[in-house]
Amino acid sequence: MPYDPQRHHRRSIRLPGYDYTQPGAYFITIVTHERMPSFGEIVDGEMRLNEYGQIVHAEWFQTAVVRPYVVLHPDEFVVMPNHVHGIVWIVDMGGMDDDVGAQRRCAPTNHPPNPRAVGDATPTNVIPGSLGAIVRSFKSATTKRINALRDTPGAPVWQRNYYEHIIRDDHALARIRDYIQSNPQRWADDQENPFRNTRR
Repeated sequence: MPYDPQRHHRRSIRLPGYDYTQPGAYFITIVTHERMPSFGEIVDGEMRLNEYGQIVHAEWFQTAVVRPYVVLHPDEFVVMPNHVHGIVWIVDMGGMDDDVGAQRRCAPTNHPPNPRAVGDATPTNVIPGSLGAIVRSFKSATTKRINALRDTPGAPVWQRNYYEHIIRDDHALARIRDYIQSNPQRWADDQENPFRNTRR
């Protein structure tokens, strides 16, 4: 099925039995609490980050610093007024001495369950080293920093959960990367934009 950004980024369905710790590319969208435009504004098709948006941008790439099995690329991430889109690469640590470009591969089509991962699930059902753990850590770090800056301890910054799409091949990767890069230019019609253009 071809990638449809208007449909696939709207709903997250975790695949039963899928091992979200395995190497691969994952397209994710995380939306702000009540879709509040907290991170800046779009001006002439470009995103202008405010202080909170700058925190979100910095913490996204800090993820790859603190988690060596995660690779992130600047052309695969965008902060929007009330959400972020990004591609998370979980890589095989056995290949970390290789060229990073060689590790940019998509998730395999066959995905047997990982019994170890099930056994390592935390009480919150988030498996260490999984995509869910990566997102949870990112959301926690950004929430803590933003709340410290605006003096609102405990206030929510993000919606619960996140949307994800497993990237299966290079064609899907190219389309998703283009979607991410062009997202600010498409803001007027974005499903997350509360003031989007509804005329057709």
